[in-house]
Amino acid sequence: MAARTSYQIHETEVELSEYQLQKLNELLVFVSQFNEFYKEKLKDTRLPIKTMEEFLQLPFTTKEELADDQQKYPPFGRNHSYPETSYIRYHQTSGTSGRPLKVLDTASSWKWWEDCWFEVLKSSGVTKSDRLFLAFSFGPFIGFWAAYEGAKKVGALVIPGGGQSSKERLYSIIENKATVLLCTPSYALHLAEIAEDMGIDLPRTSIRIIITAGEPGGSVPSTRQKIEKMWGAAVYDHVGMTEMGAYGYSCSEQKGIHVNESQFLVEIIDPETLKPVKQGERGELVLTNFGRYGYPLIRYRTRDMVINSSEPCACGNPYKFLPGGIIGRVDDMVVIRGVNIFPSSIEAIIREFEEIKEFRIVYYTREEMDQVKVQIETSADIAHILAERLRERIGLRIDVEQVELGSLPRFTMKSKRVIDERISKD
Repeated sequence: MAARTSYQIHETEVELSEYQLQKLNELLVFVSQFNEFYKEKLKDTRLPIKTMEEFLQLPFTTKEELADDQQKYPPFGRNHSYPETSYIRYHQTSGTSGRPLKVLDTASSWKWWEDCWFEVLKSSGVTKSDRLFLAFSFGPFIGFWAAYEGAKKVGALVIPGGGQSSKERLYSIIENKATVLLCTPSYALHLAEIAEDMGIDLPRTSIRIIITAGEPGGSVPSTRQKIEKMWGAAVYDHVGMTEMGAYGYSCSEQKGIHVNESQFLVEIIDPETLKPVKQGERGELVLTNFGRYGYPLIRYRTRDMVINSSEPCACGNPYKFLPGGIIGRVDDMVVIRGVNIFPSSIEAIIREFEEIKEFRIVYYTREEMDQVKVQIETSADIAHILAERLRERIGLRIDVEQVELGSLPRFTMKSKRVIDERISKD
């Protein structure tokens, strides 16, 4: 049983539910006066709210709304609460599921990001004695920008890898004796592949911790275990969103994600009915951030699918635990011959095969029927074994096609391993 934790409201210590209600009211009162986007959305809301049930009557916020608002009020939209001169940071979403969102942060909001990332690093066992290598390009993707800020708070040395090739990054990791690597799961695997070609024995390097983000792979057991074996290091997952914040992280148990409930309110809903799901059921993650007044989000539909659980994590962290982390995207789920398929479910099976270097999932139409196939890079004769395992686990016959080594793309940031070639029936 997790230990009870108290939270400070001025001079009073309260339990988490009371603390969250107080933080919600502070946020709601503020945005109803100073944020034009939410002033309109909450115009019929009576404040302050007295119970969480009242809060659940408030409207959801969607990415489509925010994108449309930026189109109507370019370039940044109305969800930025302060004058433009108050903002110091610019970032944008990847745009993989629509128009990229432009998101600005004030100095105060950026400090909040730092605090959130500090929790990620602390839970991963990072200390001031570590040397963090950031293997990403310093572009508008917010990714590990905030990790740099969190590392400063920890007191660890940061080694930037922006503007370097993969080989240069590997040399820098080795020469500077980096102990912590931050990158996407795909890039951790890609670096390992390059290291193998270069004759570098990664488990003999000083890397002891890898913190992943940007993809669900860090919480997929087979993917995590493959990275750990190739690097000889412990892998910890992190989840966040440009528009929401760094809201979750894995722990020593490595069985899922904890949501930082001191900074985020968690809901899990049925994406069709919009009602809360029962314990043990899958649902869409909905979040509200407490500390980002410059760019607040209230009841934001993340489109990420998680499992609702009330079971505490064995690590002792009292925050909401999401077993398995992000298990897929609402947008990613497809129905093939009556079977619901998430790409992460297929990846989890593929990563069990060490012989597979890279893969791609292709949805297509044949004889007016939607089909799915998997392309794999491997020199081993395992296509038929993988096909059988996919059929047993997914409950669907999935063709497996072996392709030439090196023919599939590699990724330094978010991967794009799903190709949809289905013919529309409209």
